[in-house]
Amino acid sequence: MLNLVLAESALELVPKEIRKQPAVVNDSKRRGVDASGILLDRSFHHSAMDRLKDSDKRGRPDLVHAALLSATGTPLYLRGMVKVFVHTHDDWVLEIEPKTRIPKNYLRFRGLMEKVLVEKPRKGLVVVYPMRIKELTGRLSADLVVGLSVQGKTTTLRELARLLVAAKNPVVVVGGFPHGHFSEGTLTALDQLVRIHADPIEAHVVVSRLLYELEMRSEGFND
Repeated sequence: MLNLVLAESALELVPKEIRKQPAVVNDSKRRGVDASGILLDRSFHHSAMDRLKDSDKRGRPDLVHAALLSATGTPLYLRGMVKVFVHTHDDWVLEIEPKTRIPKNYLRFRGLMEKVLVEKPRKGLVVVYPMRIKELTGRLSADLVVGLSVQGKTTTLRELARLLVAAKNPVVVVGGFPHGHFSEGTLTALDQLVRIHADPIEAHVVVSRLLYELEMRSEGFND
């Protein structure tokens, strides 16, 4: 079983400090939803987001959606060999029940994420709880935690896959944000930090390539 974590993901409800900004108010009125229950989205809230700390890393739920679709559409995931977690910028963790299919339509995905982030359910297909990355990896009793970043030591996907297959309960941490690097809090949770390409690669590409390599090296997978 591989534990896949999208870390510091750009998936959060509109923060309290900008809910009265015109871009947010207009979006709230247009949708008929209170601002406290809307996903922060740079496509609609760009002019308000300059007030936020780390604004370049936030407000891109579409990137999280793409990465989740890439992960949950793989044969490895559909066979129950991958557990997916989304860790958000504000330290909430969404734990996705194995084999759960994420809505392919972005509007349906947005509605689902808004619902779970507002209600924070403790049971169901997606459960939510407050937790930092280091706490999550401890809860998972991981024997190997590898982060993927352009700041890491260069390796190949093939070598990384071999390393993960050899572990009993590995965790792979992929950034769920559009720009920047892992925070110090995330880095302290890692055993290794590696890079698989000279250039930055979007999370959904990293996820799909990694899971394919793992499929090719998983004992009995292709029998």
